[in-house]
Amino acid sequence: MAERKTRIGIAGAGNVGRSVAQELLDNGHKVLLIERERRKFEPHVVPGADWLFADACEVATLEEAGAETCDVLIAATGDDKANLVVGLLAKSEFGVPRVVARINEIRNEWLFTQAWGIDVAVSTPGAMVAGVEGAIDVGHLVRLMGLRQGQADLAKLTLPEDNPLVGRRIGDLDLPANTAMVTLVRGGSVILPAPDEVLQAGDEMLFVSDSSVESAMRAAIHGAEPIRALKDLQGF
Repeated sequence: MAERKTRIGIAGAGNVGRSVAQELLDNGHKVLLIERERRKFEPHVVPGADWLFADACEVATLEEAGAETCDVLIAATGDDKANLVVGLLAKSEFGVPRVVARINEIRNEWLFTQAWGIDVAVSTPGAMVAGVEGAIDVGHLVRLMGLRQGQADLAKLTLPEDNPLVGRRIGDLDLPANTAMVTLVRGGSVILPAPDEVLQAGDEMLFVSDSSVESAMRAAIHGAEPIRALKDLQGF
């Protein structure tokens, strides 16, 4: 018996939508691209996908697309308002199990939550900012992405040479019970955070934390010695 392919709908066939569609096709998924602008409706560009020329913000379009049969729907247009509408309709009207939405402007990030039907929000500007901060802001906590509809954050701290944590064992970090160091990146290696592992300058420490205490986390790590700051962050 042939294995059922995951069916994924993508609203928006611009550069982002097309790139995502091709990657998903290469991974063996079944993809439908929905595009309302004639200039972007070019099925020959991603011939392996099904195409629908219509506005994904309309219920009739999602009905025609068979949204209720989609395992995942991706709102990938260049308009945040459109992506929110698509996400809400997909979840509330068609019960799509997983809705992923593109965030175009960081100032709108707070809207992309489960209240709008969004399970996963992906911010290209946010990722670029995190990349820049991660490259130049050694010694400071950098938020990389949100998890669980914004309930938790993945954050990174790169240790400079003068950081008090350098030379300490990971097991010596008295972190709160609701804090997790998920991995340690050293050079080109990914290291599991074993208790006896000794921290070195340049190590990238990745943490998962409750997003509600992001400001306190930043203030503590920026304004206190790291070892104490991590102890004091009761919500981290």
